[in-house]
Amino acid sequence: MDNILILGNGVAGLTAGDTLRRLGYTGAITIVGDEKHATYSRPALSKAALAPGPEMELNFLPEATHGGTELLGRSATTVDPEARRVTLDDGTVLDYEGLVIATGTHARRFTDSEREYTLRSLDDATALRERLSSAPKVAIIGGGPLGMEVASGAIGLGCEVTLIHPGTPMEPHIGPQLAGILTEVALENGLDIVDDFVAAVAETPGGMCVRLSSGQEITADVVVSAAGDIPNDSWLADSGLLIDGRLIADERCRVRPEIVAAGDVVWQQGARGLRRTPIWTAAIEQAKTAAAALLQGDEAAPLSYHSYFWTDQWGMNLKVSGPIPDGSEEPLVVKGSLAERSAVLHWPGQGCAASLNMRMPIPRLHKLAASVPAEV
Repeated sequence: MDNILILGNGVAGLTAGDTLRRLGYTGAITIVGDEKHATYSRPALSKAALAPGPEMELNFLPEATHGGTELLGRSATTVDPEARRVTLDDGTVLDYEGLVIATGTHARRFTDSEREYTLRSLDDATALRERLSSAPKVAIIGGGPLGMEVASGAIGLGCEVTLIHPGTPMEPHIGPQLAGILTEVALENGLDIVDDFVAAVAETPGGMCVRLSSGQEITADVVVSAAGDIPNDSWLADSGLLIDGRLIADERCRVRPEIVAAGDVVWQQGARGLRRTPIWTAAIEQAKTAAAALLQGDEAAPLSYHSYFWTDQWGMNLKVSGPIPDGSEEPLVVKGSLAERSAVLHWPGQGCAASLNMRMPIPRLHKLAASVPAEV
């Protein structure tokens, strides 16, 4: 194999390219990215966009070591797997012997209004920061990590913020105990949380109106949609690579022997069924596995890694290692105090550990998650 094409210049694409070189691949590498910017930390966007200060401080990743040809500001429109050929949006045709699909996702939107903002790209972050600097009234749809981080930052900028989410914000991502703590802190900081589903969103002469399933209407100057993402896979519609509309890869991240996939775009079978894993650490580990599988085939090790998640919001830092605690087991307080909202927690029956507002190296957190009850 002497010609590998990587579609996607996020952390998955960059990691795949660097891993290929680390494994001894000496052939050509071409990377296509739809953004014109160098690779940056996407999870840090919400912090950079809404942090106080005159300038937005971005966290760009270290320069790639793969030495490949980068085609930025372009995206794939079609692929012919039999001919091993990809066509780009500017008409460029690229042949390949090996293909890495790491095209990521785009934010889910409710309208085409300029008053509806999302936060998925560097350009999104720039636009949102500029708009929130005037402290508008904000309605945020979605109480996952992104929605809560944006809410935290917006309130810090002086905005009046309503967050719309069915149930307890963050619970599907970090479990009921930790979600309850972050929600308490959010309320103490002035966040208005509405427990409901969104029925419709519309632009009005004075701003935006969010109509809820209950019939209640929430008005705001702007809406920030943080209600999930959509895989960037529409360009694969006629390729024969999708199964029931999904790009599905095996345990070595292979779609076909010469095509692998990594990052938010790909579905894999796991303990909880077929699902995507749109977190930073998953994208990196999938990319490493995918690169190895492209070169080594069945000799490559299957995907295996410690799941890891972190968030910064409301002056709190939270790191979680392992599966999401489901509430069936009370956590062991290994260090600190839940009452003081500063603790190291362990769910030994679920293989999970968390550090809440307490310094703890990530390797030690992983070790605790995998251990039987023990002291740190």
